[in-house]
Amino acid sequence: MVVLEPRTQALTKESPQHDGSKLAVRQKRQSILTIPDLVLLSLLAERPMHGYEANLELERRCIRDWAAISRPQVYYSLEKLAAAGFIRKTDSSGPASGPQRAVFQTAAAGRAATANALEREDWTTQRDHPVFPTWIALSWLARPGVFQKQLRRRRQFVVQELAREKETLRSILQEVGHSHHEAVWMVTLMIEQFQIELKWLRKLERELPRRAPARHPAYVQGSPEKSIKTAEP
Repeated sequence: MVVLEPRTQALTKESPQHDGSKLAVRQKRQSILTIPDLVLLSLLAERPMHGYEANLELERRCIRDWAAISRPQVYYSLEKLAAAGFIRKTDSSGPASGPQRAVFQTAAAGRAATANALEREDWTTQRDHPVFPTWIALSWLARPGVFQKQLRRRRQFVVQELAREKETLRSILQEVGHSHHEAVWMVTLMIEQFQIELKWLRKLERELPRRAPARHPAYVQGSPEKSIKTAEP
């Protein structure tokens, strides 16, 4: 698999295999595809681009709304993917072009590596860790009146994001020309999630006056020493 890195056996600097082992580890690290790597491989599979153009396209498509990929990461990934043979320079690239000026396109090895990465099970078996539900869990420690204030802030933010996603969907439909496209599916999911959250926020406001602590709290019993002994084989 392209994205899994097995543990390497420890070697001393005196070992004759040390240099070869370091090279192997470096090659394996190059083959581990991160989210920024995969986004760029997908982008360059559509058509050749240089680093600056790729950054502009990431901004135009609002890709950073769903994939954490910064401007420096774009150039780091381009260098990494080129070194691994997953992307290649096109004929329009100058001989001394760096990642910002060189024009790259996804190579056959890059397409194969991307396909392998997309078969991983963890794409479908992970949960997000959104910030607002975490705040809800901790909010019993907030000062009086803060919960209502933060609830209003969240509702205002969701309304703004919902409007922005709807505008994004209109732009996508104009560009794609039909509704059976991965970009349409992804944005409609975001829209429906925001719509559900707005409904949930209204429900939360209605129920807030009835907020109360747990009636039957339960806690783990036992001392740390007992827990350690229990865990020992």
